Amino acid sequence: MKILLRLLAPVLFVCASVLPFATQAAPEIGKPAPNFSVVDTQGTTHSLADFAGKAVVLEWTNHDCPFVIKHYGSGNMQSLQTEMTEQGVVWLSVISSAPGTQGHVSPAYADELTANRNAKPTAVLLDESGEMGRAYDARVTPHMYVISSDGILRYAGGIDSIPSANPADIPRAEPYFANAARAVLAGDNVERPITRPYGCTVKYAD
Repeated sequence: MKILLRLLAPVLFVCASVLPFATQAAPEIGKPAPNFSVVDTQGTTHSLADFAGKAVVLEWTNHDCPFVIKHYGSGNMQSLQTEMTEQGVVWLSVISSAPGTQGHVSPAYADELTANRNAKPTAVLLDESGEMGRAYDARVTPHMYVISSDGILRYAGGIDSIPSANPADIPRAEPYFANAARAVLAGDNVERPITRPYGCTVKYAD
């Protein structure tokens, strides 16, 4: 028994270190998306219920993350934002970096980033507590979600199929998120409703 406990000790330690995340049930595809109540950079509080009848995209972001830089520096993220919002989709960029961690920004700086990058989100949400991020089991930046107009979670996962920070990989990657969002808007089934996200870990508060 003592030998068994010594062998299991490292595993138990690892499990204990991630327990706060494991106790939060991940949202389920095909079920109502978790509600939220988060303030944006303009001081306006948004909840999912505010957007009833509209498709919603959630994009977890961190401007210092190389994988985020890949998609903004190339213009890919802005192109997707424009495509979606022009079709009436609500696009919410979510920053769950806790104060003092990489990616945390003031409202003014978040707006400056939006302007300088010519980004087109509907709003940028400042989830400093990490409550919204944990409710969605958002793990990395970027981590993408698509919610249909009836409030059902239809997609959760990566922006595309090549987990690199190289913009040159974007054209040859399978655009998981874009395909899912377009299918939802067309009223079709999402072929890959769950994919593996890649990027920098979300910098939650301890």
